[in-house]
Amino acid sequence: MSEKKIEIPAAIGVRDLAQKMGISPIDAIKKLMVNGVMASINQTIDYDTAAIVAAEFGYEAFPEEQISEEKEEAGEIPLWRQKIANEKTADLVNRPPVVTILGHVDHGKTSLLDAIRQTEVAAGEAGGITQHIGAYQVEKEGRLITFLDTPGHAAFTAMRARGAQGADIVVLVVAADDGVMPQTREAIAHAKAARVPMIVALNKIDKPNANPDRVKNQLAELELVPDEWGGNTIVVPVSAKQKKGITDLLASILLVADSIEIRANPQGKVIGTVIEAEVDKTKGVMASLLVQNSTLKNGAVVVAGLSQGRIKAMYDYKGKPVQKAGPSIPVEVLGMNAVPSAGEIFEVVESERVAREIVLKRQEAMKNQVTSAKMSLEDLFARFKAGELKELRLILKADVQGSLEPIVKEINELAKTNSSEIAIKVLHAETGNIGENDVMLASASKAILIGFNVQAEVPARRLAETEGVSIRMYDIIYRLTEDIEKALKGMLQPEFIEKHIGKAQVLAVFPISKVGKIAGCRVLEGELRRNSKIRLTRGNDIVFEGEVASLRHEKEDVRDIRAGFDCGIGLKNFNDLVVGDMLECYSLEKTG
Repeated sequence: MSEKKIEIPAAIGVRDLAQKMGISPIDAIKKLMVNGVMASINQTIDYDTAAIVAAEFGYEAFPEEQISEEKEEAGEIPLWRQKIANEKTADLVNRPPVVTILGHVDHGKTSLLDAIRQTEVAAGEAGGITQHIGAYQVEKEGRLITFLDTPGHAAFTAMRARGAQGADIVVLVVAADDGVMPQTREAIAHAKAARVPMIVALNKIDKPNANPDRVKNQLAELELVPDEWGGNTIVVPVSAKQKKGITDLLASILLVADSIEIRANPQGKVIGTVIEAEVDKTKGVMASLLVQNSTLKNGAVVVAGLSQGRIKAMYDYKGKPVQKAGPSIPVEVLGMNAVPSAGEIFEVVESERVAREIVLKRQEAMKNQVTSAKMSLEDLFARFKAGELKELRLILKADVQGSLEPIVKEINELAKTNSSEIAIKVLHAETGNIGENDVMLASASKAILIGFNVQAEVPARRLAETEGVSIRMYDIIYRLTEDIEKALKGMLQPEFIEKHIGKAQVLAVFPISKVGKIAGCRVLEGELRRNSKIRLTRGNDIVFEGEVASLRHEKEDVRDIRAGFDCGIGLKNFNDLVVGDMLECYSLEKTG
């Protein structure tokens, strides 16, 4: 018997298997063909097939141990769980699981929610739902399941950014005919970052061009190995259109719920999450709340972020008045003095006076808040020494896949050879410009956004400034990895951060001989300054970044021009001006 041994995961790519054995991928493909398996170099094969190939080359295969990440990352516990950590174990009871649905656009998230609502809504009262409160409940085998009716990872991440993590389980919808798409990968990254268990709903299986096996291969490559292949991910074939597989999906949700701790104390401290809120012209502020611990009662005084008030009326998801709501029950309440943000944690306090004091303290804290909470490469080492940080989390955006793969490879190599005790983890890697969703994921995960040969969209830059997210841009790979390595050793020099000064719109373009084109603009906010940096955007595209060549008001040269005034502006070495272009004026300030 051979003494050579090899560890193989539940699913592995042909190329990776060949590398493990130190052989050519072509030789591995040949052995697969001999054994009746037709597979390409990038295809994923299961453990049993890989073990047969390994044996052909004299290796004894062993299943790779699945190392739990929960112990390593136990620090990031949702805020509401932290708040009920002191509840006595004897007082805890099982509560209904809370489920949210994520996935790529057009893969059927809303259709699936509708199919569940129409076939399985508790007590069969689907027609009785008269108002939308962002959540509803279904009944399966005498047990309730709460669905957050806010499909989309933007809402999911908004909750995480505020520490809420409203969902206990994520259902990832993937179309059987379309497969894994960019938003699917993004949704997976959001769910993994939140460490919420995932169930895959393989939708549109009724379509003639559906290819479930291809989709399962794609999922396995993203570390979501189907349970039928020996993995830990339940994949349920469904058809939202024909309402097939809905019962199996609900049964799978209950199965996963039984395997994780979803408990609460019905008599403990009232804690929950704001699902959504709005102002009604006749009723005032209406807030949808999800109770996560204890029992919320009509008349209770509630604080959520910077809003507070006594509950005047409370309705269930069918629009019926209720007097109380237990754990995992969604309700709509009236009586808040301001609109709370989705994802805010709410809690019950003893009086309106106490509620006002809490809000005042929070307002003061916000005024005095310093930017030290911002996660950046520069302060990485100091925060590690202070015990605030154990892991560097990165989100990568690159121009093309050909750039992304070597960057990820270099960072993974750096993680292996890193002598520092700070671990490195790439949460999400995708092609395309940096958008608002990337910033929200970074904010929720306390990660750093790194762009390679891409631009950060203007709304994303503003959101990053608001959320305290660090964005770093590179055009050379070794400089990117060098900066990460220096940060791990505490040697990285401070960078310059961008400060927004003003914005203007191009209303007309005037060609001037020997000068070029001058943009006739109106300043919309802040001011334009002649000695500042300028960025020109056309739609969502950044067309130019550089300096101001000239700034005039009427016929006079000026140093600056304020909001509400018109001006003429020339840009250094740039003449491709178009009516409707937006000009953003900014400065660069040194951090630290």
